[in-house]
Amino acid sequence: MSHPTLVVKIGTSSLTTRGNLALATIGALVETLTHLRCSGYRVVLVSSGAVGIGCGRLNLKERPQKMAVKQAVAAVGQGRLMRVYDDLFSSLSQPIAQVLLTRRDLMERSSYVNAYNTFQALMDLGVIPVVNENDTVAVEELKFGDNDTLSALVASLIEADWLFLLTDVDRLYSADPRLVPDAKPITFVPSAQFDQLQIEAGTHSQWGVGGMMTKLTAARIATSAGARTVITQGKQPQNMNAKLS
Repeated sequence: MSHPTLVVKIGTSSLTTRGNLALATIGALVETLTHLRCSGYRVVLVSSGAVGIGCGRLNLKERPQKMAVKQAVAAVGQGRLMRVYDDLFSSLSQPIAQVLLTRRDLMERSSYVNAYNTFQALMDLGVIPVVNENDTVAVEELKFGDNDTLSALVASLIEADWLFLLTDVDRLYSADPRLVPDAKPITFVPSAQFDQLQIEAGTHSQWGVGGMMTKLTAARIATSAGARTVITQGKQPQNMNAKLS
């Protein structure tokens, strides 16, 4: 029996605090993912944060609006992000690999097959791929896309069993609990009931691109491909262990 495959996506709001790296959260994430891989799971991490971290590195007070500036800032942040991941994973003797994708890579048949084969080879070698949008060249993705959708497409590509969306709320709610005090928690949604789901999705954070609506879209994509999808608190990545046990 093959080991379950997990795709774990963490958002900018969980990775950063006011433009600075949230090292305690990243450390807990690295420990959790390394433990899962050592327990036999095949693990892929989809990480946001390049633009947010680039803004912090360049002392920018808000996310840039001009496309060229956004792409430049992403290039600055991506290197810093991978350096931190590599240092922390290496301290636990866990090899990682950077994989940068565009939506086009998952649309063209030859690229799709190559991506699938590369992911499988990396996981066979015991490597945790760290995936991000190739922000520097993917104009249409930076403009319209988000890593929630990317993570769902990756989960579909590699035939994952689970997709974990780590964010700044602990589960799905009927509305944004930070804005609506009586928002109702939603613990389980069968895939057949997605279309009847009534959600007021709210807005995304200052540094991030997504929001609850993009997570629902990602959940639809992933569940239709056979992956169970979990929305949980990014500051406590160890919560994933309870879901998998």
